[in-house]
Amino acid sequence: MNKQIIKNDKLLNELEPYCILKGYRGSIAHNTYEENVTHDDKDVMGIFVPHEDVLFGLEKMETIERMVEEKLSQKRTVTWDIIYYSLPKYLNLVLKQNPNVLSILWLSEKHYIKKSSLGDKLVKNRHKLISKECYKSFTGYAYGQLHRMTHMAPTGKLGAKRKELVERFGFDVKNASHLIRLLKMGVEVLTTGELLVERPDNNMLLEIKRGEWELQRVLDYANSLFRLVDEALIKSPMANKVDYHFANELCKWITINFYKNNPPIPLGEEP
Repeated sequence: MNKQIIKNDKLLNELEPYCILKGYRGSIAHNTYEENVTHDDKDVMGIFVPHEDVLFGLEKMETIERMVEEKLSQKRTVTWDIIYYSLPKYLNLVLKQNPNVLSILWLSEKHYIKKSSLGDKLVKNRHKLISKECYKSFTGYAYGQLHRMTHMAPTGKLGAKRKELVERFGFDVKNASHLIRLLKMGVEVLTTGELLVERPDNNMLLEIKRGEWELQRVLDYANSLFRLVDEALIKSPMANKVDYHFANELCKWITINFYKNNPPIPLGEEP
């Protein structure tokens, strides 16, 4: 990731010292990224310890989102889709077993942009931050992809892209690829307790994404995976839910230790 993108954004630049974990998400993390000749989309997630103005003052800062275009050449641009979560916000999403936020704890090392010792503390505790409740989120997201696979977005640029895919292939092949990936990841994690973010089946997912699978083949495979994920839930050795007390203590421990090493700026005059 181009560091200048962070430097050019005042808030992201100010938060950089507070960022304890940052990595790629989406197709790069899943090993399904295909470089486009003219335009690429790259997704990044970061987790930051709350700023002292948030901890001790009146400010609120939980989620920061940015869409930044980087021009690589006259004919080629990259759109960076960046999302940062405060540590408490992130762990609250983890308690809900959101697949998108869980993934950063299971990236291949090459896909981490930044991992401090405190960020590594999160990663090393990942098995305590995942539970059977991920079944609901993985299957819920999968059903969402299944619905969108054959339904066009109503308006806007994204809608136009989806419309083009549906007209060309008869369904949205990108949603189809996400559908199969989510279901396979759900089966795997419920069976083994491990979240395989960098996909060993990336070639199959790319075939689907390129439109090399017919709709019925996707639907048949998805139906078989829905059955498998249901069976995996019944047999899963995972905890029923993430321990809220543990997540809360982890949040406190990381925050306290961050400020032990990075004391807040000295107080000014008494108000």
